[in-house]
Amino acid sequence: MTIQFVTFGMFIIDEFSFADEQGKPTGKTIGGGGTYATIGARIWLPPDSLGMIIDRGNDFPEDIQNRLLTYGSDIWHFRDDLNRVTTRSRNSYRGEYRGFEYITPRIRLTPRDLEKTRLTRPSSVHFICSPTRALQIISEIQEIEGWNPTAIFEPIPDRCIPEELPSLKAVLPHIAILSPNAEEALSLLSLPLIVTKSAVENAASEFLKMGVGKESSGSVIIRSGALGAYVMTSDRKGRWIDAFWSSAENIGKVVDVTGAGNSFLGGLAAGLSITNGNVFEATLYASVSASFTVQQLGLPHLTVSSDGVEEWNQDSPHRRLEVLRQRQDREIENKNH
Repeated sequence: MTIQFVTFGMFIIDEFSFADEQGKPTGKTIGGGGTYATIGARIWLPPDSLGMIIDRGNDFPEDIQNRLLTYGSDIWHFRDDLNRVTTRSRNSYRGEYRGFEYITPRIRLTPRDLEKTRLTRPSSVHFICSPTRALQIISEIQEIEGWNPTAIFEPIPDRCIPEELPSLKAVLPHIAILSPNAEEALSLLSLPLIVTKSAVENAASEFLKMGVGKESSGSVIIRSGALGAYVMTSDRKGRWIDAFWSSAENIGKVVDVTGAGNSFLGGLAAGLSITNGNVFEATLYASVSASFTVQQLGLPHLTVSSDGVEEWNQDSPHRRLEVLRQRQDREIENKNH
């Protein structure tokens, strides 16, 4: 089977501390943008069609191992090194402020890492990094003869700065999907950090002018929280796709947005595979994947019925997809009248 999706994002064990806990960890959960992206794709695709490399250290918790396996053992390619620890981070909360720091060394993944695994030459790849690092990843992909994957680039937040714009312009012609969130997009372009639909639309247009996907055809998808996601293709067609939990009565459904953007892009990759590259349809899949991620702290829960039907958070992704599609169709119909 051709592998449909692989992420170069990392697996991280997230530790949490709160202001009233004197900075000591109060719990741990599965983290890492790569992990969330993989689960976003797994919501739609079988485990043997996607994958992720996990660097497993000598401290890897058994409960986390067991939780990962509930999503399918075929997904995970574990690289073991008993001489080191697993990558860990600390998330500290002080009121509305959330701090993040790595507390162990990071191990970056590269396209060459796939060559010794079953994950070699997937149809689409996802990476979360600076534009400068993205250039290095694209260069390594180009060195592998006969491989031209759909490249989905998610800029890392702290490098969405004007200084990275030259590197971004250099890498964009090789990128099929550029997807910052709204604040990141505005920051890269040195625009006021006031998120409105018109500001997001203008930012998407600016990125397309820089040549997204010039070597084929590219799209910009700016993830904008409750406003939804704005999709603009290389032919300048633009459309807003709703966030699934966008209505006021669903406000309580959003518990924690950590990983929502990552899982959105995993869902997008799956949607592109399922819809034969229709980016607007694929974004519906992306929005549904994100809708499961925000319902709890950590990853959504997968259960399988006795007749083999999968449910996520005790709901059907396909049901949510149809609800969202009907909502979008109504909005388009109302605009045309």
